[in-house]
Amino acid sequence: MRTKNDILSAIDEQHVQFVLLWFTDIAGMIKSVTVPTAKVADVIDYGLHFDGSSVEGFGRVAESDMVLSPDLNTFIALPWNGDGDHTARMICTVRTPQGNAFIGDSRNILIDVLKDAESLGFTFKTGLELEFFLFQRDANGTILPLRPHDDASYFDSATDETQAIRRKLISTLIKLGIRVDSSHHEIGSGQHEIDLDYNDALVSADNLLTARYAIKSTAQRSDLHCTFMPRPSEHLPGSGMHTHQSLHDKNTDANVFVDLTHEYGLSETARYFLAGQLCHARALCAILAPLVNSYKRLAVSFEAPKYISWAHVNRAGAALIRVPHIAPGKEANTRLELRCPDPSCNPYLAMAVMLAAGLDGIRQRMPLTNAMEESLLRPDRAKMRTIETLPTSLSEALDALAADDVIMSALGEFVGERYIAVKRQELDEYHRQITPWEQAQYLNRY
Repeated sequence: MRTKNDILSAIDEQHVQFVLLWFTDIAGMIKSVTVPTAKVADVIDYGLHFDGSSVEGFGRVAESDMVLSPDLNTFIALPWNGDGDHTARMICTVRTPQGNAFIGDSRNILIDVLKDAESLGFTFKTGLELEFFLFQRDANGTILPLRPHDDASYFDSATDETQAIRRKLISTLIKLGIRVDSSHHEIGSGQHEIDLDYNDALVSADNLLTARYAIKSTAQRSDLHCTFMPRPSEHLPGSGMHTHQSLHDKNTDANVFVDLTHEYGLSETARYFLAGQLCHARALCAILAPLVNSYKRLAVSFEAPKYISWAHVNRAGAALIRVPHIAPGKEANTRLELRCPDPSCNPYLAMAVMLAAGLDGIRQRMPLTNAMEESLLRPDRAKMRTIETLPTSLSEALDALAADDVIMSALGEFVGERYIAVKRQELDEYHRQITPWEQAQYLNRY
Protein backbone atom coordinates (compact mmCIF):
# COMPACT_ATOMS: atom_id res chain seq x y z
CA MET A 1 0.00 0.00 0.00
CA ARG A 2 1.40 3.35 -1.01
CA THR A 3 1.55 6.23 1.45
CA LYS A 4 1.34 9.98 1.03
CA ASN A 5 5.13 10.23 1.39
CA ASP A 6 5.57 7.61 -1.34
CA ILE A 7 3.51 9.72 -3.74
CA LEU A 8 5.27 12.98 -2.91
CA SER A 9 8.66 11.31 -3.29
CA ALA A 10 7.68 9.83 -6.66
CA ILE A 11 6.47 13.24 -7.84
CA ASP A 12 9.80 14.76 -6.90
CA GLU A 13 11.95 11.96 -8.35
CA GLN A 14 10.06 11.81 -11.65
CA HIS A 15 9.79 15.59 -12.03
CA VAL A 16 5.99 15.43 -12.26
CA GLN A 17 4.35 18.83 -12.67
CA PHE A 18 0.66 17.89 -12.93
CA VAL A 19 -1.54 15.08 -11.65
CA LEU A 20 -4.74 14.01 -13.38
CA LEU A 21 -7.48 12.88 -11.01
CA TRP A 22 -9.55 10.31 -12.92
CA PHE A 23 -13.05 9.11 -12.14
CA THR A 24 -15.83 7.70 -14.33
CA ASP A 25 -19.37 8.54 -15.26
CA ILE A 26 -22.11 5.92 -15.33
CA ALA A 27 -21.04 4.74 -18.80
CA GLY A 28 -17.46 4.19 -17.67
CA MET A 29 -16.04 7.16 -19.57
CA ILE A 30 -13.04 8.84 -17.96
CA LYS A 31 -13.60 12.23 -16.38
CA SER A 32 -10.59 14.18 -15.19
CA VAL A 33 -9.50 17.10 -13.06
CA THR A 34 -5.92 18.40 -13.32
CA VAL A 35 -4.06 19.70 -10.27
CA PRO A 36 -0.51 21.07 -10.06
CA THR A 37 1.74 18.96 -7.86
CA ALA A 38 1.87 21.69 -5.21
CA LYS A 39 -1.77 20.82 -4.44
CA VAL A 40 -1.38 17.03 -4.31
CA ALA A 41 -0.63 16.77 -0.58
CA ASP A 42 -3.81 18.66 0.19
CA VAL A 43 -5.82 16.48 -2.20
CA ILE A 44 -4.49 13.33 -0.53
CA ASP A 45 -5.44 14.65 2.92
CA TYR A 46 -8.82 16.20 2.16
CA GLY A 47 -9.86 15.19 -1.35
CA LEU A 48 -10.84 17.59 -4.12
CA HIS A 49 -14.30 19.16 -4.18
CA PHE A 50 -16.04 19.35 -7.56
CA ASP A 51 -19.50 19.88 -9.06
CA GLY A 52 -20.90 16.55 -10.22
CA SER A 53 -24.34 17.78 -11.31
CA SER A 54 -23.50 17.64 -15.03
CA VAL A 55 -21.72 14.28 -14.99
CA GLU A 56 -23.69 11.58 -16.86
CA GLY A 57 -25.81 9.62 -14.41
CA PHE A 58 -24.60 11.39 -11.26
CA GLY A 59 -28.01 12.83 -10.57
CA ARG A 60 -29.72 15.93 -9.35
CA VAL A 61 -28.31 19.38 -8.63
CA ALA A 62 -28.91 18.70 -4.94
CA GLU A 63 -26.19 16.06 -5.20
CA SER A 64 -23.77 18.33 -7.06
CA ASP A 65 -21.22 18.75 -4.25
CA MET A 66 -18.82 15.83 -4.59
CA VAL A 67 -15.32 15.00 -3.37
CA LEU A 68 -12.66 13.10 -5.33
CA SER A 69 -10.70 10.76 -3.06
CA PRO A 70 -7.57 9.41 -4.80
CA ASP A 71 -6.49 5.78 -4.50
CA LEU A 72 -2.77 6.19 -3.84
CA ASN A 73 -2.02 2.74 -5.25
CA THR A 74 -3.06 3.99 -8.71
CA PHE A 75 -0.42 6.74 -8.95
CA ILE A 76 1.58 6.38 -12.18
CA ALA A 77 3.51 8.78 -14.39
CA LEU A 78 2.10 8.81 -17.92
CA PRO A 79 4.79 7.60 -20.35
CA TRP A 80 3.84 9.87 -23.26
CA ASN A 81 4.66 13.17 -21.56
CA GLY A 82 6.89 15.69 -23.31
CA ASP A 83 9.94 17.25 -21.68
CA GLY A 84 9.08 19.83 -19.06
CA ASP A 85 5.42 18.76 -18.85
CA HIS A 86 5.50 15.49 -16.94
CA THR A 87 2.06 14.34 -15.85
CA ALA A 88 0.87 11.52 -13.61
CA ARG A 89 -2.56 10.20 -12.78
CA MET A 90 -4.45 8.78 -9.83
CA ILE A 91 -7.82 7.04 -10.04
CA CYS A 92 -10.36 8.33 -7.55
CA THR A 93 -13.50 7.19 -5.84
CA VAL A 94 -16.24 9.76 -5.36
CA ARG A 95 -17.45 10.74 -1.88
CA THR A 96 -19.98 13.11 -0.39
CA PRO A 97 -18.80 16.18 1.56
CA GLN A 98 -19.61 14.20 4.72
CA GLY A 99 -17.04 11.58 3.72
CA ASN A 100 -19.49 8.83 2.71
CA ALA A 101 -19.00 6.79 -0.47
CA PHE A 102 -21.18 8.30 -3.20
CA ILE A 103 -23.81 5.75 -4.24
CA GLY A 104 -23.58 6.88 -7.86
CA ASP A 105 -19.87 6.11 -8.26
CA SER A 106 -19.18 2.96 -10.29
CA ARG A 107 -15.89 2.22 -8.54
CA ASN A 108 -17.61 2.34 -5.13
CA ILE A 109 -20.20 -0.14 -6.41
CA LEU A 110 -17.51 -2.65 -7.34
CA ILE A 111 -15.78 -2.12 -3.99
CA ASP A 112 -19.07 -2.87 -2.19
CA VAL A 113 -19.63 -6.13 -4.10
CA LEU A 114 -16.01 -7.14 -3.45
CA LYS A 115 -16.66 -6.57 0.27
CA ASP A 116 -19.73 -8.79 -0.04
CA ALA A 117 -17.55 -11.53 -1.52
CA GLU A 118 -15.00 -11.02 1.25
CA SER A 119 -17.72 -11.52 3.85
CA LEU A 120 -18.19 -14.99 2.35
CA GLY A 121 -14.45 -15.62 2.50
CA PHE A 122 -13.59 -14.88 -1.13
CA THR A 123 -11.56 -12.54 -3.30
CA PHE A 124 -12.40 -12.18 -7.00
CA LYS A 125 -9.80 -12.24 -9.77
CA THR A 126 -10.16 -11.64 -13.49
CA GLY A 127 -8.14 -11.65 -16.70
CA LEU A 128 -9.29 -9.78 -19.82
CA GLU A 129 -8.94 -10.52 -23.54
CA LEU A 130 -9.17 -7.00 -24.94
CA GLU A 131 -10.00 -6.77 -28.66
CA PHE A 132 -9.95 -3.61 -30.79
CA PHE A 133 -9.49 -2.29 -34.32
CA LEU A 134 -6.88 0.06 -35.74
CA PHE A 135 -7.98 2.17 -38.71
CA GLN A 136 -6.06 4.53 -40.93
CA ARG A 137 -6.52 8.30 -40.83
CA ASP A 138 -6.13 10.59 -43.83
CA ALA A 139 -4.14 13.83 -43.78
CA ASN A 140 -7.09 15.63 -42.15
CA GLY A 141 -7.54 12.96 -39.47
CA THR A 142 -10.70 11.57 -41.10
CA ILE A 143 -11.38 7.87 -40.55
CA LEU A 144 -14.44 7.35 -42.79
CA PRO A 145 -14.69 5.35 -44.97
CA LEU A 146 -13.06 2.76 -42.73
CA ARG A 147 -9.67 1.53 -43.92
CA PRO A 148 -8.13 -1.12 -41.64
CA HIS A 149 -4.49 -0.60 -40.77
CA ASP A 150 -3.57 -3.99 -42.26
CA ASP A 151 -4.98 -6.92 -44.23
CA ALA A 152 -3.81 -9.63 -41.84
CA SER A 153 -5.98 -12.28 -40.20
CA TYR A 154 -6.02 -14.65 -37.21
CA PHE A 155 -2.56 -15.04 -35.64
CA ASP A 156 -0.84 -13.74 -38.78
CA SER A 157 2.61 -12.25 -38.34
CA ALA A 158 1.41 -9.37 -40.55
CA THR A 159 3.80 -6.64 -41.66
CA ASP A 160 6.72 -5.18 -39.76
CA GLU A 161 4.66 -2.00 -39.37
CA THR A 162 1.77 -3.89 -37.80
CA GLN A 163 4.08 -5.76 -35.45
CA ALA A 164 5.79 -2.50 -34.53
CA ILE A 165 2.57 -0.68 -33.58
CA ARG A 166 1.43 -3.61 -31.43
CA ARG A 167 4.80 -3.70 -29.67
CA LYS A 168 4.45 0.04 -29.07
CA LEU A 169 0.99 -0.46 -27.55
CA ILE A 170 2.21 -3.26 -25.27
CA SER A 171 5.28 -1.26 -24.23
CA THR A 172 3.04 1.65 -23.25
CA LEU A 173 0.85 -0.60 -21.10
CA ILE A 174 3.88 -2.12 -19.36
CA LYS A 175 5.22 1.36 -18.58
CA LEU A 176 1.85 2.07 -16.97
CA GLY A 177 2.29 -0.92 -14.67
CA ILE A 178 -0.23 -3.08 -16.56
CA ARG A 179 0.92 -6.68 -16.89
CA VAL A 180 0.34 -8.10 -20.37
CA ASP A 181 0.00 -11.86 -20.79
CA SER A 182 0.18 -12.04 -24.61
CA SER A 183 -0.98 -10.38 -27.81
CA HIS A 184 -1.88 -11.43 -31.36
CA HIS A 185 -3.66 -10.36 -34.52
CA GLU A 186 -7.36 -11.20 -34.50
CA ILE A 187 -9.45 -12.54 -37.39
CA GLY A 188 -10.47 -9.16 -38.83
CA SER A 189 -8.29 -6.86 -40.90
CA GLY A 190 -6.81 -4.29 -38.53
CA GLN A 191 -8.12 -6.19 -35.48
CA HIS A 192 -5.89 -7.00 -32.51
CA GLU A 193 -6.12 -8.63 -29.11
CA ILE A 194 -4.07 -7.80 -26.04
CA ASP A 195 -4.60 -10.09 -23.05
CA LEU A 196 -4.29 -8.33 -19.70
CA ASP A 197 -2.82 -10.55 -17.00
CA TYR A 198 -4.85 -12.03 -14.15
CA ASN A 199 -5.33 -9.70 -11.20
CA ASP A 200 -7.64 -8.69 -8.38
CA ALA A 201 -10.89 -7.46 -9.91
CA LEU A 202 -10.50 -3.84 -8.78
CA VAL A 203 -7.01 -3.71 -10.27
CA SER A 204 -8.31 -5.34 -13.47
CA ALA A 205 -11.04 -2.70 -13.74
CA ASP A 206 -8.54 0.13 -13.18
CA ASN A 207 -6.22 -1.47 -15.74
CA LEU A 208 -8.97 -1.74 -18.34
CA LEU A 209 -9.92 1.90 -17.85
CA THR A 210 -6.27 2.87 -18.27
CA ALA A 211 -5.55 0.49 -21.16
CA ARG A 212 -8.37 1.79 -23.32
CA TYR A 213 -7.15 5.36 -22.81
CA ALA A 214 -3.50 4.46 -23.39
CA ILE A 215 -4.10 2.35 -26.51
CA LYS A 216 -6.25 5.04 -28.13
CA SER A 217 -3.74 7.74 -27.22
CA THR A 218 -0.74 5.75 -28.49
CA ALA A 219 -2.53 4.87 -31.73
CA GLN A 220 -3.41 8.51 -32.30
CA ARG A 221 0.23 9.52 -31.96
CA SER A 222 0.98 6.97 -34.71
CA ASP A 223 -1.66 8.60 -36.96
CA LEU A 224 -4.07 5.71 -36.41
CA HIS A 225 -7.54 5.51 -34.93
CA CYS A 226 -8.24 2.83 -32.32
CA THR A 227 -11.83 1.87 -31.57
CA PHE A 228 -13.32 -0.44 -28.96
CA MET A 229 -16.70 -0.25 -30.71
CA PRO A 230 -18.12 -3.80 -30.59
CA ARG A 231 -18.90 -4.03 -34.35
CA PRO A 232 -17.52 -1.12 -36.40
CA SER A 233 -18.59 -2.54 -39.79
CA GLU A 234 -20.86 -5.22 -41.19
CA HIS A 235 -17.85 -6.34 -43.24
CA LEU A 236 -15.74 -6.98 -40.14
CA PRO A 237 -16.12 -9.30 -37.14
CA GLY A 238 -16.97 -7.95 -33.72
CA SER A 239 -14.62 -7.11 -30.87
CA GLY A 240 -15.28 -8.85 -27.59
CA MET A 241 -13.69 -8.90 -24.17
CA HIS A 242 -13.77 -12.51 -22.98
CA THR A 243 -13.31 -12.36 -19.22
CA HIS A 244 -11.65 -15.13 -17.19
CA GLN A 245 -12.79 -15.34 -13.57
CA SER A 246 -12.08 -17.22 -10.37
CA LEU A 247 -12.72 -16.92 -6.66
CA HIS A 248 -9.88 -17.28 -4.15
CA ASP A 249 -9.68 -17.88 -0.42
CA LYS A 250 -9.24 -14.45 1.15
CA ASN A 251 -6.72 -15.78 3.68
CA THR A 252 -4.61 -18.20 1.64
CA ASP A 253 -5.26 -16.95 -1.92
CA ALA A 254 -5.98 -20.56 -2.95
CA ASN A 255 -8.23 -20.91 -5.99
CA VAL A 256 -11.54 -22.24 -4.60
CA PHE A 257 -12.78 -23.21 -8.09
CA VAL A 258 -10.47 -26.26 -8.15
CA ASP A 259 -11.65 -29.84 -7.60
CA LEU A 260 -9.45 -32.48 -9.24
CA THR A 261 -12.05 -35.19 -8.60
CA HIS A 262 -14.70 -33.46 -10.75
CA GLU A 263 -15.09 -34.25 -14.46
CA TYR A 264 -14.30 -30.67 -15.45
CA GLY A 265 -12.05 -29.89 -12.50
CA LEU A 266 -14.68 -27.56 -11.00
CA SER A 267 -15.43 -27.38 -7.30
CA GLU A 268 -18.95 -27.15 -5.96
CA THR A 269 -18.36 -23.44 -5.38
CA ALA A 270 -17.34 -22.98 -9.02
CA ARG A 271 -20.43 -24.86 -10.23
CA TYR A 272 -22.73 -22.72 -8.09
CA PHE A 273 -20.95 -19.58 -9.35
CA LEU A 274 -21.33 -20.69 -12.96
CA ALA A 275 -25.02 -21.49 -12.44
CA GLY A 276 -25.56 -18.03 -10.95
CA GLN A 277 -24.07 -16.32 -13.99
CA LEU A 278 -26.21 -18.42 -16.32
CA CYS A 279 -29.30 -17.57 -14.26
CA HIS A 280 -28.69 -13.83 -14.49
CA ALA A 281 -27.11 -13.80 -17.97
CA ARG A 282 -29.84 -11.85 -19.73
CA ALA A 283 -29.71 -9.05 -17.16
CA LEU A 284 -25.90 -9.05 -17.19
CA CYS A 285 -25.91 -8.27 -20.91
CA ALA A 286 -27.31 -4.79 -20.31
CA ILE A 287 -24.08 -3.97 -18.44
CA LEU A 288 -21.58 -6.21 -20.25
CA ALA A 289 -22.84 -5.43 -23.76
CA PRO A 290 -24.05 -1.87 -23.17
CA LEU A 291 -24.46 -0.35 -26.64
CA VAL A 292 -27.03 -0.60 -29.41
CA ASN A 293 -24.08 -1.72 -31.50
CA SER A 294 -23.20 -4.51 -29.03
CA TYR A 295 -26.10 -6.58 -30.35
CA LYS A 296 -24.66 -6.49 -33.87
CA ARG A 297 -21.85 -8.59 -32.36
CA LEU A 298 -23.66 -10.94 -29.98
CA ALA A 299 -25.02 -14.09 -31.68
CA VAL A 300 -23.98 -12.68 -35.07
CA SER A 301 -20.22 -12.19 -35.18
CA PHE A 302 -17.49 -14.84 -35.15
CA GLU A 303 -17.15 -16.57 -31.75
CA ALA A 304 -19.81 -14.34 -30.18
CA PRO A 305 -22.10 -16.31 -27.84
CA LYS A 306 -25.81 -16.79 -28.38
CA TYR A 307 -27.02 -19.51 -26.01
CA ILE A 308 -27.17 -19.33 -22.22
CA SER A 309 -25.12 -22.46 -21.85
CA TRP A 310 -21.66 -23.60 -20.85
CA ALA A 311 -19.09 -25.88 -22.36
CA HIS A 312 -15.59 -27.28 -21.94
CA VAL A 313 -14.25 -28.23 -25.36
CA ASN A 314 -16.74 -26.14 -27.37
CA ARG A 315 -14.59 -23.08 -28.07
CA ALA A 316 -15.90 -22.11 -31.51
CA GLY A 317 -19.55 -22.55 -30.60
CA ALA A 318 -22.09 -20.11 -29.28
CA ALA A 319 -21.93 -21.07 -25.59
CA LEU A 320 -21.86 -18.22 -23.08
CA ILE A 321 -19.33 -19.63 -20.59
CA ARG A 322 -16.38 -21.87 -21.33
CA VAL A 323 -14.26 -23.88 -18.89
CA PRO A 324 -10.75 -23.63 -20.39
CA HIS A 325 -8.57 -26.72 -20.52
CA ILE A 326 -6.01 -26.73 -17.70
CA ALA A 327 -2.69 -28.51 -18.19
CA PRO A 328 -1.61 -31.00 -15.52
CA GLY A 329 0.20 -29.18 -12.74
CA LYS A 330 -1.55 -25.91 -13.54
CA GLU A 331 -4.81 -26.61 -11.72
CA ALA A 332 -4.42 -23.38 -9.73
CA ASN A 333 -5.34 -21.61 -13.01
CA THR A 334 -8.85 -23.13 -13.08
CA ARG A 335 -11.28 -20.45 -14.20
CA LEU A 336 -14.51 -19.64 -16.02
CA GLU A 337 -14.41 -17.70 -19.29
CA LEU A 338 -17.44 -15.43 -19.74
CA ARG A 339 -17.74 -14.59 -23.43
CA CYS A 340 -20.51 -11.97 -23.73
CA PRO A 341 -18.68 -8.82 -22.45
CA ASP A 342 -17.41 -6.36 -25.01
CA PRO A 343 -14.72 -3.68 -24.54
CA SER A 344 -17.17 -0.76 -24.45
CA CYS A 345 -18.52 -1.68 -21.00
CA ASN A 346 -18.03 0.25 -17.77
CA PRO A 347 -15.27 -1.90 -16.19
CA TYR A 348 -16.40 -1.30 -12.61
CA LEU A 349 -20.07 -2.08 -13.17
CA ALA A 350 -19.09 -5.07 -15.34
CA MET A 351 -16.94 -6.66 -12.63
CA ALA A 352 -19.56 -5.86 -9.99
CA VAL A 353 -22.49 -7.55 -11.75
CA MET A 354 -20.44 -10.58 -12.88
CA LEU A 355 -19.44 -11.17 -9.28
CA ALA A 356 -22.90 -10.48 -7.87
CA ALA A 357 -24.47 -13.04 -10.23
CA GLY A 358 -21.94 -15.70 -9.24
CA LEU A 359 -22.31 -15.01 -5.53
CA ASP A 360 -26.08 -15.36 -5.85
CA GLY A 361 -25.53 -18.79 -7.35
CA ILE A 362 -23.37 -19.72 -4.35
CA ARG A 363 -25.85 -18.38 -1.80
CA GLN A 364 -28.81 -20.10 -3.49
CA ARG A 365 -26.82 -23.28 -4.19
CA MET A 366 -28.12 -23.16 -7.75
CA PRO A 367 -28.04 -26.45 -9.66
CA LEU A 368 -25.92 -26.41 -12.81
CA THR A 369 -27.31 -27.56 -16.16
CA ASN A 370 -25.38 -30.08 -18.24
CA ALA A 371 -22.53 -28.83 -20.41
CA MET A 372 -23.30 -28.36 -24.10
CA GLU A 373 -20.19 -29.89 -25.62
CA GLU A 374 -21.56 -30.49 -29.11
CA SER A 375 -21.21 -27.68 -31.64
CA LEU A 376 -23.88 -25.04 -31.25
CA LEU A 377 -23.13 -23.67 -34.70
CA ARG A 378 -25.08 -26.46 -36.43
CA PRO A 379 -27.45 -27.49 -33.66
CA ASP A 380 -30.37 -29.81 -33.59
CA ARG A 381 -33.18 -27.28 -33.92
CA ALA A 382 -35.62 -29.08 -31.65
CA LYS A 383 -33.01 -29.30 -28.91
CA MET A 384 -31.88 -25.70 -29.32
CA ARG A 385 -35.41 -24.42 -28.87
CA THR A 386 -35.22 -25.57 -25.26
CA ILE A 387 -32.11 -23.46 -24.53
CA GLU A 388 -32.61 -19.85 -23.54
CA THR A 389 -30.77 -17.27 -25.62
CA LEU A 390 -29.09 -13.98 -24.82
CA PRO A 391 -30.96 -10.76 -25.63
CA THR A 392 -30.90 -9.77 -29.29
CA SER A 393 -31.19 -6.03 -28.62
CA LEU A 394 -30.27 -3.46 -26.00
CA SER A 395 -33.98 -2.90 -25.35
CA GLU A 396 -34.47 -6.59 -24.53
CA ALA A 397 -31.40 -6.56 -22.27
CA LEU A 398 -32.61 -3.48 -20.37
CA ASP A 399 -36.00 -5.12 -19.80
CA ALA A 400 -34.19 -8.15 -18.35
CA LEU A 401 -32.04 -5.92 -16.14
CA ALA A 402 -35.05 -4.00 -14.80
CA ALA A 403 -36.72 -7.30 -13.86
CA ASP A 404 -33.67 -8.82 -12.12
CA ASP A 405 -33.69 -7.91 -8.43
CA VAL A 406 -30.25 -9.39 -7.72
CA ILE A 407 -28.40 -7.43 -10.39
CA MET A 408 -30.36 -4.24 -9.73
CA SER A 409 -29.54 -4.60 -6.03
CA ALA A 410 -25.84 -4.94 -6.84
CA LEU A 411 -25.99 -1.71 -8.85
CA GLY A 412 -28.07 0.02 -6.20
CA GLU A 413 -31.34 1.79 -6.88
CA PHE A 414 -29.59 5.08 -7.67
CA VAL A 415 -27.30 3.74 -10.41
CA GLY A 416 -29.68 1.03 -11.61
CA GLU A 417 -32.48 3.46 -12.39
CA ARG A 418 -30.16 6.08 -13.91
CA TYR A 419 -28.30 3.54 -16.00
CA ILE A 420 -31.53 2.25 -17.52
CA ALA A 421 -32.75 5.81 -18.14
CA VAL A 422 -29.49 6.80 -19.87
CA LYS A 423 -29.55 3.70 -22.07
CA ARG A 424 -33.21 4.09 -22.97
CA GLN A 425 -32.47 7.65 -24.04
CA GLU A 426 -29.65 6.26 -26.22
CA LEU A 427 -32.13 3.79 -27.72
CA ASP A 428 -34.65 6.55 -28.43
CA GLU A 429 -32.00 8.55 -30.28
CA TYR A 430 -31.02 5.48 -32.29
CA HIS A 431 -34.60 4.69 -33.28
CA ARG A 432 -35.07 8.22 -34.62
CA GLN A 433 -32.23 7.76 -37.12
CA ILE A 434 -32.88 7.02 -40.80
CA THR A 435 -30.02 4.82 -41.95
CA PRO A 436 -28.44 4.61 -45.42
CA TRP A 437 -29.68 0.99 -45.57
CA GLU A 438 -33.29 2.13 -45.15
CA GLN A 439 -32.89 4.78 -47.82
CA ALA A 440 -31.30 2.32 -50.24
CA GLN A 441 -34.01 -0.28 -49.60
CA TYR A 442 -37.12 1.85 -49.52
CA LEU A 443 -36.75 5.19 -51.33
CA ASN A 444 -37.35 3.78 -54.80
CA ARG A 445 -39.39 0.74 -53.84
CA TYR A 446 -42.21 2.59 -52.05
